[in-house]
Amino acid sequence: MIPWRALAAVTCLLLGGCLATFKDPIPANEAAPIPLLGEWTRKDEWGVQQFLDIRRAGSNLYQARVYSESADNLAGADEYGFTVAHHGRRWYLSAGLPKKLGGNFAIGGFELTDNGELLVYTLDIERILQDIQGGALQGRRVETAEGDGALIDSPWPAVFAYLDDPANSDVFVEAARYQRLGQ
Repeated sequence: MIPWRALAAVTCLLLGGCLATFKDPIPANEAAPIPLLGEWTRKDEWGVQQFLDIRRAGSNLYQARVYSESADNLAGADEYGFTVAHHGRRWYLSAGLPKKLGGNFAIGGFELTDNGELLVYTLDIERILQDIQGGALQGRRVETAEGDGALIDSPWPAVFAYLDDPANSDVFVEAARYQRLGQ
């Protein structure tokens, strides 16, 4: 399993591999909400049970361990770090990508529901590419082994302003829905 896929499809990863990426991660200036930490589970599109274990890895840095089939089998787990930011009503995360996908950082959104679910959102790459072409964001189309993507050059404040704008709420696509393990 490719590590960036396992993190619950940070930016369109479970929806075909197209990515919105950045040269730098979200700055580690903010702590994640405490309920994000812990163990989560879901069944993927093929009915395979997946597990996601999120832990602190430092000051405002987090580590996700992703594995499937058995919560006791961690030998095949993928691990990687991420940072978070909270803007407006939304939480965002960014995670490093492997070199074959450009080695940049992908961004996604997440939500902790009142029902105890963790929803992970990706960005609609076609919409992002249209908005780059239209001037709403700075960046360019990039090709990866997994398909077309976008490398966004806009500074983080401009990106967050774009993502927080209610007119752009349709840029988010639900990629994964996890439940707390053991519930």
